[in-house]
Amino acid sequence: MSYLRGFVPWLVFAGVSAIGWQWGALAGLLACVVLLTADRAAGFSLEARLLEYGTLLYFAALSVLAFTHPDSALKAYSGALSMGWLALVSWASIAVRRPFTVAIARRMAPPEVWHTPLFRRVNVVITAAWSLSFTLSAIAQAVIVAEGLGPVFSILVQIAGFALPARFTAAYPERARARFLQRSGTQLDIQRGIAA
Repeated sequence: MSYLRGFVPWLVFAGVSAIGWQWGALAGLLACVVLLTADRAAGFSLEARLLEYGTLLYFAALSVLAFTHPDSALKAYSGALSMGWLALVSWASIAVRRPFTVAIARRMAPPEVWHTPLFRRVNVVITAAWSLSFTLSAIAQAVIVAEGLGPVFSILVQIAGFALPARFTAAYPERARARFLQRSGTQLDIQRGIAA
């Protein structure tokens, strides 16, 4: 579950926002700073941390907005804004060829696979799954607020927006490796047949 580590500030924001969105934003910001500081102290490179830097920027801006305008109309849309920002950061990480999941996957995979095409492809696909989930969740959250459907639907969308891609993330790498090995075996068999 270490792939959820990067989302800790967002989960903190969701939990603490129950007592006030400004406190949720500040708590999310502090959680992000703590995680980046811990990564730096552990010797992890901070250069590929697009999700973390995007999170830091979002919560810094949201904290300023929430404390200076606590009754802003945007307060009602904070869930949609959060998911929309995550979608933007996720899609951008793919566009600049630095899928945000690479930094997370490097915590679990040995260094010798970090530069392989399979590792890269798996992370692009996983990041795209998260990006799509965030995009759909942001749209759903905006509709929920606009239609006045209430917090139960919002909570369900938030849970699904994280649970579905998390489940995909847990299962996809093994399936991708198995397909890769199967294709590699087929190619070796073809090469052996030609050589014979």
